Amino acid sequence: MAHAEIAAPPRSVARLLVDRNFGLFTWGRFFSTAAVWVHGVVAAIAIYSATGSALAVGLVTAVQFGPQLFTPLSGKWADHGDVKRQILLGRVVCATGAGGAALFYAIGTPVGWTAAWGILFCSLVVGIGFVIGGPAMQAATPALVTREELPAAMTLNTAPMTAARLAGPALGAFIVTVSGSVAGFACAALGHLLCIAAVMLVKIPRKAAPSEDVDYSVRAGLRHVWTDRPLLFLLIAIAAVGFASEPTITLAPALAAELGGGPELVGALTMSFGVGALAGVGLLAIFARRIVTEVFVATGLAVMVCGAVLAAATAATPIVLAGFGVIGTGFSLAVTAIGTGIQLRIPVELRGRIMALWLVAFTGPRPVGSLLTGLIADLTTAQFALATMAVAPALALVLCRPSSLRRTAANEVPAP
Repeated sequence: MAHAEIAAPPRSVARLLVDRNFGLFTWGRFFSTAAVWVHGVVAAIAIYSATGSALAVGLVTAVQFGPQLFTPLSGKWADHGDVKRQILLGRVVCATGAGGAALFYAIGTPVGWTAAWGILFCSLVVGIGFVIGGPAMQAATPALVTREELPAAMTLNTAPMTAARLAGPALGAFIVTVSGSVAGFACAALGHLLCIAAVMLVKIPRKAAPSEDVDYSVRAGLRHVWTDRPLLFLLIAIAAVGFASEPTITLAPALAAELGGGPELVGALTMSFGVGALAGVGLLAIFARRIVTEVFVATGLAVMVCGAVLAAATAATPIVLAGFGVIGTGFSLAVTAIGTGIQLRIPVELRGRIMALWLVAFTGPRPVGSLLTGLIADLTTAQFALATMAVAPALALVLCRPSSLRRTAANEVPAP
């Protein structure tokens, strides 16, 4: 008689971090995400220096994340293709865009809108690479852990983004201050290359061969989301988080100028967000096995609202910096809780497409948020524009009450 296999106990956050596959994958995500933030800050400083327009800075986000409209198609590829190859291809394209920006500045001294258009084109290339590899990278995370380890894994899934948000903008602003835009863009390209090196060493389990009985269309993913209302609410919540978090970087140059600072204060503002986000990750690591998704979603959204109101209420630089930190803490809590809730609800065969919708929801509103707040900042003040970013998470908080998220959909997969 065959003996039943005893399941291994779930690994802790610390053990996952040093795991050969998941650990390397996490470091690869850190390098690539940091590269995106370095590119964003360097591009923002360069364009603001060239044009003096907060709206022009908002265009960086618009072109970098505008291609997210095509992410569901990339998610479809991730559901029945080679996930690892798709991740690597996306990073190669991102490295090409960042490297192209460095070359653009290295071969000349562009000024005004000539500089802006060159940076915008290279940022578009980075955005296309993000679209190609993003859903595959999101879909690979659950494949490297067990279901019981998923809350801890999602904490680490957020950690690279949070740590990169801390290190990337500060590093980008520092490099621009010390060495100029060429070095800043080159550093971003290097980050993507380091991600490629790490992912090449990771063994991602291959999926089963595509079944003729499974509908791999984008429409099937959309239909599943529509019939699972708590899942739909979670996607709306992540859209609000994306909308509200982007102005913390696109408004930073204009806000720093209003406060009497320069590139150093730009870096300090974005770093404050990152420090707060890192604190949020620390809290999540402590409570990883006791996370109640519905409560953490509401808590994260509420903390983001409080941070935005605090930062917009005064012209005192220390308080504004503290407000950015509070926004960052709420960001970490909300993103991790929302991501965990979504991953626990979706079936394996729909993972790529629904995580593609997660990326669309998270990054799609960001160009709108950056352009809208940039326009408001140009017409009024950066601090008033900062106050408007609190509206989205406040509305999402009303919609995503814990009681609403606890409602069981007919096709819900029960949590363990």
